[in-house]
Amino acid sequence: MIRIGIILGSTRPNRNGPQVAQWVLDSASQRGDAEFELIDLRDHPLPHLDEPVAPMFGPSVHAHTRAWAERIAPFDGFVVVTPEYNGGAPGVLKNAIDHLCREWTDKAVGFVSYGVSGGARAVAQLRVVCGTLGMADVSRPVEISVLTDFENYTAFTPRDRHTTALNTLLDQLIAWSTALAPLRRPATDTPHINSEGTNHDEPERLSVTR
Repeated sequence: MIRIGIILGSTRPNRNGPQVAQWVLDSASQRGDAEFELIDLRDHPLPHLDEPVAPMFGPSVHAHTRAWAERIAPFDGFVVVTPEYNGGAPGVLKNAIDHLCREWTDKAVGFVSYGVSGGARAVAQLRVVCGTLGMADVSRPVEISVLTDFENYTAFTPRDRHTTALNTLLDQLIAWSTALAPLRRPATDTPHINSEGTNHDEPERLSVTR
């Protein structure tokens, strides 16, 4: 069965993300066409990218990177729950993405964002990053306003339109994750690097926005 990881992309104190991520997990778990699991970045502390070579050239020399790769590799697709900080995605989320390469490639990703403007600018940045890694981003994101969708800016109350948008996102995410399955290779494969430093095994980058 298709496995989808729900990545909680904030680690700051008093974050609103756990409420949103739990809503995504609870809603998704009612489906019977995929398995869903929450991945909290607090459980996977990573230093600022400290690998001596780019992740695409692996293998990683640090245990924390290898553990993170083992956590991400089994999934077929992801829902990224992200806040928007100062017009962009949180640095901890970008850092977690940057620690890996092959583990993301040929997998689908959807975004659930929250912020003063619904988190749209954070998602715009993440689409570029994920597309560069060969991920297929699906549909429109679910955008949640901290001004109107959180009581006293702290208690999340999803509206019917959010549930509808989430169901559409999940439908497309599972469809794309299934369609991309033949392209995925084991994350333990080592890319072939020639004398000029070119990765001949690196798959063609794919970014799908609908």
